Amino acid sequence: MLKNDILLRSLLREHVEYTPIWLMRQAGRYLPEYRKIRELAGSFMSLLTNPDYACEVTLQPLRRYNLDAVILFSDILTIPNAMGLGLSFTDGLGPSFSRKIRTEDDVKRLLSVPDMNSLSYVFDTINLVKNELKQQVPLIGFSGSPWTLACYMIEGQSSKDFSNIKKMLYSRPDLLHKVLEINTESIIQYLNSQIASGVDAVMLFDTWGGILTGTAFKDFSLAYNKKIFDSLNRTVGDRRIPIVSFTKGGSLWLKDIVKSGCDAIGLDWTIDMSEARHITSDAVALQGNLDPLALLGDHSLLRAEARNIIESFGFVGNGGHVFNIGHGLTPSTDPDAVAELIEEVHSYSRLFHV
Repeated sequence: MLKNDILLRSLLREHVEYTPIWLMRQAGRYLPEYRKIRELAGSFMSLLTNPDYACEVTLQPLRRYNLDAVILFSDILTIPNAMGLGLSFTDGLGPSFSRKIRTEDDVKRLLSVPDMNSLSYVFDTINLVKNELKQQVPLIGFSGSPWTLACYMIEGQSSKDFSNIKKMLYSRPDLLHKVLEINTESIIQYLNSQIASGVDAVMLFDTWGGILTGTAFKDFSLAYNKKIFDSLNRTVGDRRIPIVSFTKGGSLWLKDIVKSGCDAIGLDWTIDMSEARHITSDAVALQGNLDPLALLGDHSLLRAEARNIIESFGFVGNGGHVFNIGHGLTPSTDPDAVAELIEEVHSYSRLFHV
C-alpha cells in the first residue's frame, strides 16, 4: 500500500488534506544531477533506453523535493520509434525521424502496432522504479496522443505551422485516419503494458491538439483519445488507475473533453481554475495550471501565483485539484524556486480542504 496516495485520491475526487503537486518535466535539465547522468549516458537516446539510467533520473526529483508523485522518465515518441521511423535527438533542435509518413505508400510501409517487446526498456524501467520507490509515492506512466504522435511522424520533427499534417488532414483525411487508428491501437497496448508493469496512474499528452479547429479536434484527436480511455485497464486488483488527459491549448473544448472518459483534465495557463471548475461541474478532477515561466521570476511573486491558483480553484470538499504547471519545466528553472513552490502549495492549500 502506498505511503502517500494523496495524488490518486485527488485524481479520483476523494477526500484529501491538501492539494498534491507534481510537475511536468520535473526530471530534466534544470537539475545538475540530471545533467551528470545525461553526460554519462552520452546521448538522450542512450539515457532513454537504459533502464538503470532512466530509473535514476525518474527518482532524482523525489530525493530533492517533497513531491506527491514521480513520472516515468521516457518520451512520447517511443511508439513511432518502435514502428521503425528512426528517432534521434539533436541538442537545441529536439526530436526528429529519419523516415516520415507523407504518402499512401508511406502508410502502407508503416509498421502496424509494434511488438511491445521492442519497448521492453520502458517496462523494465517501471519495474526498477517501483522497486526503488518502496511504495513511497505513486508512479505516473504516459504516452503521447494519437494526434500528437502523428504530428511528429508526418512532419518528421516539431513544426511552426504543421503544414504537412494539415495538408493531409484537408486533402487525404482517410489516410490520416489510418495513421491515427494505428497509433490508437499502439497506445492502448502500450499504456496497458505500463499498467501491468505497475504504474499507478497514466497521462495522455495531446500536446498539439490545440492547433486544430474545434471540429477537427473532435474528429482527429478527441475521438481517438476517447477510444483509448475506454480501452484501458482501469482496475488492477484492488487498485484504481486514474487517467489524466492533457491537451495544450484545449481549454475551449473542456465540455467535450469531460465526456471523453478521463478522470482528470490537465490545464495549461490560459484559463482560470474557477472557470474550468465551473465548466466541468466537478465531473472530473483538474490538474494545473501555473505558467512554468513563473518559476523564472521573483520567488515572492511565484508564491503569490501559486496562492492565486489555489484560491481560484476554491474550497474543496473532496479532492479534485492536482497542482502542476501548464507545460514542462524549462532548463533555466531555478531548482530552489521549485522547492519554494512545493512548500507553498502544500502549506497554503490546507486552508481550502475541509
